[in-house]
Amino acid sequence: MASDNCIFCKIVRGEAPVAKVYEDEHTLALMDIFPVTDGHTLVITREHAENLFEASSEALQAVAATAKRVAHALKDTLHPDGLMVFQLNGAAAGQTVFHYHMHLMPRAEGEPLALHTRVPGDPQRLATLAKALAEHVSR
Repeated sequence: MASDNCIFCKIVRGEAPVAKVYEDEHTLALMDIFPVTDGHTLVITREHAENLFEASSEALQAVAATAKRVAHALKDTLHPDGLMVFQLNGAAAGQTVFHYHMHLMPRAEGEPLALHTRVPGDPQRLATLAKALAEHVSR
């Protein structure tokens, strides 16, 4: 069930702006508006589930499949040295948006490790990356 106050539910409903990379029946991939690294992408469930424990098996499988598609697009488009994939459950684990989502974060060799930032990304860069990734994912 969707949550009225959840930003990701608002994005799914088209009520909030998004730099969309990919979508299907169960998932939506989008650029993180507070990117830690260039290309930081989120894969979210369309259905509202607060965390791994609440998400349906079908939604979790769909997130994994979408994450793989987007990961290939990130690799082929940005050519990172590595790709960090993570998912947080509960405030104690660092979760800040309580709607199930997975982070895909391109990494450069020697780059300091961080999970979150509160520095907004450049909207034009996010839109450009979303378009480039979307073109690759749709192939």
